[in-house]
Amino acid sequence: MREPELINPNEDTRLVPVWSIVIAAAVFVLVEYYFWLVFPQTQHHVPPLGLRIYMNVSWGLLASLYFLMVGYVSKDAPRRAMSSRFWMLICFVMPGGIGAVLYFLLRAPLVSKCPACGTHVQGDFHFCPQCNYQLTASCGNCFRTVRATDQFCTRCGHELESDQMPARLRQLQGIGSRE
Repeated sequence: MREPELINPNEDTRLVPVWSIVIAAAVFVLVEYYFWLVFPQTQHHVPPLGLRIYMNVSWGLLASLYFLMVGYVSKDAPRRAMSSRFWMLICFVMPGGIGAVLYFLLRAPLVSKCPACGTHVQGDFHFCPQCNYQLTASCGNCFRTVRATDQFCTRCGHELESDQMPARLRQLQGIGSRE
């Protein structure tokens, strides 16, 4: 598995790189320049001002969003242990944003490290595949993810107190129930 780039999920502003913002701003200015100054010179009939404003701003924003999306993919793919170069190429090659839609449909879950052994594990794993360390609380009956503070499983109604929960999760559950 590739080494994932670690970015705190709460730092969403860092997921769009500065180079992408600069390119998006430059593209917006270039599109506006083209539609306001170059394109009207080639037309025999100039459309009404309201329609021109709407179309010019729409095309400028669409082109800018395209580059912002490519920038987002360049930062999000490494967090998921995916190839950013491959997905950026797909986003550029596939027309009309289809590459970005494919990326969002096919992207892998976030990758983190196991606190016990340091192995890279997917965010939806309950146990580490290397050392069997319990990463998240899960129901002992249906094995779905539950919050550490839940007393019953929300899926099957199983009483979670009867499960053999690790001490660290029992401690979290005790903290949550006192509040």
